[in-house]
Amino acid sequence: MDLSELERDNTGRCRLSSPVPAVCRKEPCVLGVDEAGRGPVLGPMVYAICYCPLSRLRDLEALKVADSKTLLESERERLFAKMEENRDFVGWALDVLSPNLISTSMLGRVKYNLNSLSHDTATGLIQYALDQGVNVTQVFVDTVGMPETYQARLQQSFPGIEVTVKAKADALYPVVSAASICAKVARDQAVKKWKFVEKLQDSDTDYGSGYPNDPKTKAWLKEHVEPVFGFPQFVRFSWRTAQTILEKEAEDVIWEDSAPEDQEGLRKITSYFLNEGSQARPRTSHRYFLERGLESATSL
Repeated sequence: MDLSELERDNTGRCRLSSPVPAVCRKEPCVLGVDEAGRGPVLGPMVYAICYCPLSRLRDLEALKVADSKTLLESERERLFAKMEENRDFVGWALDVLSPNLISTSMLGRVKYNLNSLSHDTATGLIQYALDQGVNVTQVFVDTVGMPETYQARLQQSFPGIEVTVKAKADALYPVVSAASICAKVARDQAVKKWKFVEKLQDSDTDYGSGYPNDPKTKAWLKEHVEPVFGFPQFVRFSWRTAQTILEKEAEDVIWEDSAPEDQEGLRKITSYFLNEGSQARPRTSHRYFLERGLESATSL
C-alpha cells in the first residue's frame, strides 16, 4: 500500500483507493465498511470500504478474509496482497484521519464528536464509490453507536441501496472483513512510518499499543509532553488520558479576566523562556517558532 501522500502531509485527511474493476461498473456490487484505530490515543483512525460484484462474492470468501482483529499482522498483509492480486473484481478505498484532525474536531468551539466524524466518513466513502461508477446495490457496515439509528441514517442518504448495519459485522460478512483488513493494514503502516513534524530529541517510537490503558503508551506520553505546546501531533489531545497528563505535566493558562484567587500558584507564560537566573533559554527551537520565523529578542 502506497502511503507516500500521507507521508507528505499527515496533519489532515488522506484518501487512497485502488482502481475500480471494470466488472464493478457493470454488475450489481456489495460493499463493506469498517474502521481501524478508533480507540487508541496515538496515531490515525482509518475508515475503509471494500467492494466486489455479487456474482464474485464466493471468490472473495475463497480468499479466506476474516475480521482483522483475529489475524496476525503478517496474515493481514498476506490477505491484502491477495486482494491486490485480484483487482479484476475487488476494489477498495480508505480515508486516513490524522490525530490532529480528530483532536481539532472534538475540541473545537462547535463540537464534532467521534461518532459523527465516523458516520460522515463512512457516508463519504460510500458516496465516493458511487461517484467512481461502482454499481453498489448492497452495503454492510460495522456499527458505531446504535445500529438502528445508524442504519436509518445511511438508508436515508442512499435510498436506492439495501443497507445493513450490525455489531460485529466484520466477523459476519466477508466484504466487511475485507474492509477491516484494508483499514488495519493502512493504519499499521501509517503508524510504523509516521513522520513526526516536531523535531523530537530522540527517535523513540517504542510507544506500545497506543491504547490509553497501555503502561508503555502512558510512559511515552509523559516523556514527550511539552509544557506549553503539549504533545506531538501523533497524539490525540482530545483523549482523556492525554488531557490528564497535560493537567499534571504542562503549564496552566492564566486568562486576563480571571479572578486573582483563581490565578494563585499559576506560572506566567514568560516563565517558559526563563531559568532561575532570569537568563533566556533557547526554547525557540520548537517548530511553533520556526514555522513563524520567531526568535528571542535580546534588545528593544
